[in-house]
Amino acid sequence: MIRFDAVSVTYDGAPGPTLRHVDLTVPEGELVLLVGPSGVGKSTLLGTVSGLVPHFTGGTLRGRVTVDGRDTRTHRPRELADVVGTVGQDPAAHFVTDTVEDELAYGMESLGLAPAVMRRRVEETLDLLGLAELRERPIATLSGGQQQRVAIGSVLTPHPRVLVMDEPTSALDPAAAEEVLAVLQRLVHDLGTTVLMAEHRLERVVQYADQVILLPGPGLAPVLGAPADVMAVSPVRPPVVELGRLAGWEPLPLTVRDARRRAPALRERLADRSPSVPRFTGPPPEPLPEPAPRRRRGLFSGRGAPAPAAARTGTATAAVERLTVRRGRVTALREVALTLSPGETVALMGRNGAGKSTLLSALVGLLEPTSGTVTTGGLAPHRTAPAALVRRVGLVPQEPRDLLYADTVAAECAAADTDAGAAPGTCRALVSGLLPGVPDDTHPRDLSEGQRLALALALVLTGRPPLLLLDEPTRGLDYAAKARLVAVLRGLAAEGHTIVLATHDVELAAELAHRVVILADGEVVADGPTAEVVVSSPAFAPQVAKILAPQQWLTVSQVEEAL
Repeated sequence: MIRFDAVSVTYDGAPGPTLRHVDLTVPEGELVLLVGPSGVGKSTLLGTVSGLVPHFTGGTLRGRVTVDGRDTRTHRPRELADVVGTVGQDPAAHFVTDTVEDELAYGMESLGLAPAVMRRRVEETLDLLGLAELRERPIATLSGGQQQRVAIGSVLTPHPRVLVMDEPTSALDPAAAEEVLAVLQRLVHDLGTTVLMAEHRLERVVQYADQVILLPGPGLAPVLGAPADVMAVSPVRPPVVELGRLAGWEPLPLTVRDARRRAPALRERLADRSPSVPRFTGPPPEPLPEPAPRRRRGLFSGRGAPAPAAARTGTATAAVERLTVRRGRVTALREVALTLSPGETVALMGRNGAGKSTLLSALVGLLEPTSGTVTTGGLAPHRTAPAALVRRVGLVPQEPRDLLYADTVAAECAAADTDAGAAPGTCRALVSGLLPGVPDDTHPRDLSEGQRLALALALVLTGRPPLLLLDEPTRGLDYAAKARLVAVLRGLAAEGHTIVLATHDVELAAELAHRVVILADGEVVADGPTAEVVVSSPAFAPQVAKILAPQQWLTVSQVEEAL
């Protein structure tokens, strides 16, 4: 169905090819998973299938890519639209209409399908993806995960023979991700649809793959094979595979069920040992020197001067009391109460649309409470001047491009250093620590989604705000980049900074969070130590917890330390 013949792609100004001599075939009716570290060219390879590379991205494509016999060099994306459906990393860039139902119908209208066919397929897709209650909602009012489901639905309704998907579950809660993957598996098995998918959260998808393509590095030849064979040599692998390698299991398990069958001996070895759990103490961060006042380039990005010592003391970094927030006809938060202490790392979890991003927006002053109170650093954020607030709280939003507006990585970092009064090179060192190998002269728009996120994180971390808010901070990050992020955030928490993560990444929560707060329909339904909350939850438990239950192990690193 998809054939790559000696394919190489080189972008203008790049020192070498992003892809080099790719020769492989993706058969009809298979789900093929594309894996590899951030920035190795996964999105570029997907773009060659849809025709976006090189017709829209520029650069030079050598060799030949054919989809159902059509050469993508001579067929532009619109001429492939009846065969290839594409979901990119950024669902917001995908939309062309205002409401959910209209967006699901748009692709079929473009292909001239009959109204009766369109109506039936829209209804089927609304039910398949759990979107029926949102059918008349404006897309702009949806959460990031809800938007991602709409984007997936909009490419399913025309019934393309090939689906090209770039991080399709990155913004979805665990249950919604399972639903989407079950739909894709049904399309593959029952209709013979071919799915080519890039995904970093391998713990969610590797068990569904028929084959795996590994891109080990920029310009390196891909490796194609059975999932277990590729995972054995891959530099990126899910916790279930890491645990299998640690325990010496052969063949390596790909699912929790397979791992549980082999785990009794490991559970017995661990029976008399206790996992080390993250604990926090609350010393306030040391005050940093005050810089001269400067013009603020971003109001709520957190890119500002370090907080004065007075803002870094006290028993709570932030407090929320009986907070209710209504957004139009939707009550996004109901009577929420929360206290955040210095040195504490809190994971906000819950299904898409539960109110996680709304709570972060209230903490940073982007939304005014309908009732109740919010205090951040002793101030009411929605009533505080941005220049004062930006020194107390920093927010990294779901879309990192909201913080990026310079022409190069170096310019972004220099501006962040100046805004924060930090030593020159501070931000650049953070970027290199989170994601090595990004050149100074790269334009942020040319970075992968994971690289853009690492840059945005570095910009906010340069200001070292006492309260750091991160909304889905691991979208687009591979396991190595995520480990580096965890190390940076642990260091900040140890210095007394308060960190709040709104995340669907259960593995990140298990690795980093002292405490988990679960929201549902705008209400807090669970709040407690990470091990107590996630181990008892089938939806939010990490893979290691499921494999080694009823023992309360959360991560491979805990098991490795105990052994």
